[in-house]
Amino acid sequence: MEKVLRDWRLDAINKHQYESAIFVGDKLLALTNDPKDAFWLAQVHFSSGNYTRAQSFLQKHNLIDHSPSCRYLAAHCLIKQSKFDEALSILGEKNPTHLISTTSKARRKLQHLNGNSRNGPSKAGKVRIERSEERENEDVSDIKFEAAMCYLRGICYAKQNAFDRAKECYKDAVHIDVQCFEAFDQLMKNSLMSPDEEWIFLDSLNFDSISVDDSSTSQQTAQFVKMLYTTRLSKYKNPAERNNATESLSTHYGLAKNSDLLLSKADLLFTQCRFKEALAITSSILDTDEYNFSIYPLHLACLHELDQTNTLFLVSHRLADLYPEEPASWLAVGIYYLNIDKISEARRYFSKASVIDPHSGPAWIGFAHTFAAEGEHDQAISAYTTAARLFQGTHLPQLFLGMQHLQLNNLSLAGEYLNTAHQLCQTDPLLLNELGVVFYHQDHLGPAVKLFTRALHIAHEIDSDPRAWVATRANLGHAHRRQSNFSLALQEFNEVLRQGSKDVQVFCAKGLVLLELDRPWEAVCVFHEALSVSTQDPVATDLLTRALKENSRISGWGGDSEAVDEEFTYMLQRKEQNAKEFSHVNLGNNESLERSGIEDDESMMVMSDAD
Repeated sequence: MEKVLRDWRLDAINKHQYESAIFVGDKLLALTNDPKDAFWLAQVHFSSGNYTRAQSFLQKHNLIDHSPSCRYLAAHCLIKQSKFDEALSILGEKNPTHLISTTSKARRKLQHLNGNSRNGPSKAGKVRIERSEERENEDVSDIKFEAAMCYLRGICYAKQNAFDRAKECYKDAVHIDVQCFEAFDQLMKNSLMSPDEEWIFLDSLNFDSISVDDSSTSQQTAQFVKMLYTTRLSKYKNPAERNNATESLSTHYGLAKNSDLLLSKADLLFTQCRFKEALAITSSILDTDEYNFSIYPLHLACLHELDQTNTLFLVSHRLADLYPEEPASWLAVGIYYLNIDKISEARRYFSKASVIDPHSGPAWIGFAHTFAAEGEHDQAISAYTTAARLFQGTHLPQLFLGMQHLQLNNLSLAGEYLNTAHQLCQTDPLLLNELGVVFYHQDHLGPAVKLFTRALHIAHEIDSDPRAWVATRANLGHAHRRQSNFSLALQEFNEVLRQGSKDVQVFCAKGLVLLELDRPWEAVCVFHEALSVSTQDPVATDLLTRALKENSRISGWGGDSEAVDEEFTYMLQRKEQNAKEFSHVNLGNNESLERSGIEDDESMMVMSDAD
């Protein structure tokens, strides 16, 4: 009879018919009085959303201290009821670190420590060996539940804003059971570790501890899981290893179209400022799984960067109508209003998203951006400070704090925040650019040049869009100009203009460099280009007057008279050649062709002089 009832219960659970499972499970427990059947019945109550009933059931049957699985379920019930202090009292505050599994590297060190040293046998080695034996004596399922309870401790501490303790609990959970992905995911998505810490943590995990039925595939399984975890790490560190893991998973295991791998690729493209390619990937994911909410923060950021207001409008309305309880829905609405410059509305919806999920990084950063957009630096600094406290492993809040203080001309504070961000991440080109700006304003031009150059080098290494770093190249040109390295400065300004920049200040800076190089006629041409962009710019007008005076003082109206004569003779020869080649065309066409030929020649002359 018991077997029939257990099969019936399992069938009902598989069909999500929880009332049937409760009905059958209650009768089964009355027949057997088995703690395992009692635990199963409590599980059904939990799955049906009756958290209070499940917790009360475990307590009345004295099951909480019976096994780690019952303690885990009782604590989970209390967490679902937001009773975090009571959950901690059941879980305890101490993690079972004696169950932590060591890697093969650590085991080799352990064997070395266990040997005889000059002072005799190592006591530390014996202690570690005893801990390893303790783990081997534990049941595998109990070890997994102990790891899961570490994860729940981390949840409780995070809700109490004790993020350092939460981070340690999450790390211990993954160390004890490398398959406890929930804890690993909390560490990654909440940015509780710096990029360097993430890679050190990954190397410390013992993937060989994963149990498989076929021992011949254990090594392959360990490598597979490690590659999956590698794709979740920071994009600012070891891009080659991440790319190798992604390619191996895509080609050898057929995961090329898996949403998590595609999201990892899109995130890397976004880091490289290749927004169109990132948007294409996120859109393809949403085409197959429209309500995969983990995709939306990156998808919405791409839409904002590409100024696709209409798409933002449609996405935000659809999400708000269908899933008003999801923070991503109100994040989308906030980004839409930010995109159309309705800052107060954007702030309200970012705040709503952060209320639904207090640990939503994009919502907090967006909330702070609204104050920065209105020039409310004090409120922006306060919001960024909250984000820095919540997300201690990411450098972005510290970077934004430094940028706010830089706008307020608080160079010392800006430098402190940017240096703190630099300790967390040394490979963000934007961060290096902002640090260079601080050094530039402090008249430390040598370090500024090094930082600007390094930022451009890293941007090139990660295959970032060059147009995204035009400002950094312009900053490098200004630093070279102030160092009197006029040839290098001219190279940088020419490259900025070649990238398509039409900034009046860049034209003016280039003209100044040409004046310093005693090339006033070329400077005159550049200042004319600046005034074609902004006809009333006072700086360009004043510099043009100075350049014309300098040019007339040196050699008349056009610089070197011989060079001008040669240019004029070349133009006449081109006109005669055009006339001969098109002599069969009627007079009207000839006149139009000659006019276009003159215009082309004049424009080429300006271009050649500018180059």
